[in-house]
Amino acid sequence: MTRLLVVDDDAALARAMSINLRARGYEVAVAASGREALDILARFHPEVVVLDLGLPDLDGMEVLHGIRGWNDVPVVVLSARATSDEKVDALDAGADDYVTKPFEMNELLARLRAAARRGARAGADTPATVQTASFTVDFGAGVVTRAGEQVRLTPTEYHLLEVLARHAGRLVSQQQLLREVWGPGYEKETHYLRVYMAQLRRKLEADPSAPRHLITEPGLGYRLDP
Repeated sequence: MTRLLVVDDDAALARAMSINLRARGYEVAVAASGREALDILARFHPEVVVLDLGLPDLDGMEVLHGIRGWNDVPVVVLSARATSDEKVDALDAGADDYVTKPFEMNELLARLRAAARRGARAGADTPATVQTASFTVDFGAGVVTRAGEQVRLTPTEYHLLEVLARHAGRLVSQQQLLREVWGPGYEKETHYLRVYMAQLRRKLEADPSAPRHLITEPGLGYRLDP
């Protein structure tokens, strides 16, 4: 089931879209403002975002820039702004497609399917699992095992480990981790990382005081060393 985030402050339109999309097998979350959209994006992890540009708090272009600052999810802009310059600006800012209001539902569905396929291809090189000498992260099942036993992680612990595992062997900055796990606006909350990394080490490392796999790069970020 494809996860879809609809961002539109027109409650009637958002409801009608949600009903149509759910009837076609999508899992749908709805945001009525830009800030709500960025918050849901960090928690819901949609596979496609439908973004209206006319939002009550942030301009849709600001939201698009906010998404592209830390996430490569496909974005289909849905807007009454129909000039070619506005379309070009949105595409240059990182939108994958642009649909003008009013629109036909079948056209939107075709654009969403195409965007989801592009997103799936972009993620095709991601390994199904990452295995270390001590534990294994299975992305498909969303589970972590150690010595053949499943390790119970909180959603936040798992998401933090998942980001590190998807960049295994490479440094991930503190800011990137905070944006991807907690969302935009949390880039300075570095104490979150210290607390949750300590919890992960207690659950996954043989000796949490001398970790082999969950490595701190002082002042820079963290690295998962398989």
